[in-house]
Amino acid sequence: MTHRIVVLGAGYAGATVAGRLARRLHPDQTEITVVDASADFVERVRLHEFAAGSELKRRALRDVYAGTGVQVRLARVTGIDVEARTVALTGADGPDEIGYDTLVYALGSASADHGVPGVAEHAYDVGSARSALRLRERLTDLGAGGSVLVVGGGLTGLEAATEIAEARPDLVVAIATRGGLGDWLDVRAGQYLREVCDRLDIIVHEHTDVSRVETTGVVTGTGEVIGAEVTVWSAGFAVSSLAATTGLQVAPTGQIVVDATMRSVSHPDVYAVGDAALAEGPGGKPLRMSCATGIPTGWQAADAIVARLTGRPVRRIPIRYFNQCISLGRRDGIIQTVTADDRAKATHLRGRLAARYKEIVCRGAAWAVFHPTLLVPFRRRRITSPATTVERHARSVRSDVGGGH
Repeated sequence: MTHRIVVLGAGYAGATVAGRLARRLHPDQTEITVVDASADFVERVRLHEFAAGSELKRRALRDVYAGTGVQVRLARVTGIDVEARTVALTGADGPDEIGYDTLVYALGSASADHGVPGVAEHAYDVGSARSALRLRERLTDLGAGGSVLVVGGGLTGLEAATEIAEARPDLVVAIATRGGLGDWLDVRAGQYLREVCDRLDIIVHEHTDVSRVETTGVVTGTGEVIGAEVTVWSAGFAVSSLAATTGLQVAPTGQIVVDATMRSVSHPDVYAVGDAALAEGPGGKPLRMSCATGIPTGWQAADAIVARLTGRPVRRIPIRYFNQCISLGRRDGIIQTVTADDRAKATHLRGRLAARYKEIVCRGAAWAVFHPTLLVPFRRRRITSPATTVERHARSVRSDVGGGH
């Protein structure tokens, strides 16, 4: 009996899972399908570069998985029936359905408006390829002296503001942050960030809470108006509401609650990875939404699936952080070293060397996706007793979590 594994989403996390599974499981016993609405892999960590005018390398998913045995379905996921183990899809040919024995939910996240009026109508973001393209086109139309306000002082906001300011020195670029600028960085790294913003002539609005976005700028919580022809919203990310409609146990954030192996705590035949998963990290803190989280959770989920299907011990490798990589344009950056639970240490790397380091990280992440079966030793595992694959998997589920759904 062929064990059907369906991976929903082909971002960094989903793509990692699919490639690792293809490398480790025999194709005559498993059928691996990746479902994604985009025909191309999207380097999300570079979307701020694309919005500012850089060109990105495109790689079709079908080319990425050519020769691996992984099937690619280009469709949008519209529903999941966790009892029937089916996924509803809408593609070019209309509605369809696909069944699974093991499901990996990797649908990621999108820019979150946090209920602020006017964001959806008037703001731009870099949360997806489509929205980044929309911003790119708007910036292209913006003439010299035009004004851009980036709302949000996290990693995405800092990278977007500095990238736009460097690529378009003819524009007036500002950033509004709820707290202090880079206040989570160590003191010297924070000082360097301010120096970079000064050098790029970025206007900084600190301790500024935006309560409304309008066509001509934003209104703050104190009633102040900050004018801008283009508002870029980068105040965090949120997951789709889809998981919450399925019967899977989800957190208030809408993320699927998983154990240390990325398996749903309510439905053991479902795994969640990347931004879509609420996974506990060091110190009991939830892992943050990032590429740095997505790829390791993909490794963990794939290895756990292989182990359970082949009757081997499940390895639980703690996921921790080492640094935060911030590009500040194409020639500058900060690499902030952090504790295992993501708190800044008193050491960092900055300047051109930091920019090169960040570039190596981005290229490495993309290379791993574009070569999905090359990073794992060639040891394809056979599922024990192929005729009873599903039953053995069910027994594993019962022993690990003490029951079914």
